[in-house]
Amino acid sequence: MSFGLKNARATFQWMVNYVFKDLINHATEVNVDDILVKSLHRDDHLRHLGRVFALLRAYNVKLNSEKCTFGVALGKFSGYLITQRDIEANADQIDAIKELQMLNGWLTA
Repeated sequence: MSFGLKNARATFQWMVNYVFKDLINHATEVNVDDILVKSLHRDDHLRHLGRVFALLRAYNVKLNSEKCTFGVALGKFSGYLITQRDIEANADQIDAIKELQMLNGWLTA
């Protein structure tokens, strides 16, 4: 796939959605080239990781080891804050929007 094309991101997102169709919203969340494997229990997580790696092998998708992180209980993913309890809005982004609104006079302090 040529990544110089204007629709390359959409095409890649379609491919990732196709590869992980059975796991999306259950054990994974995907956004273009980010894959989040989520589980409530350690044993489930190892099983989910195994399924993700099997799919990556089957479709010959490579990972960048420098960008991979494992065993994280708290982190940012696609602009959201992921915790063990929930998926929350990222406070940094909310503050940036509020600051922009104040600068443009949309919001009064």
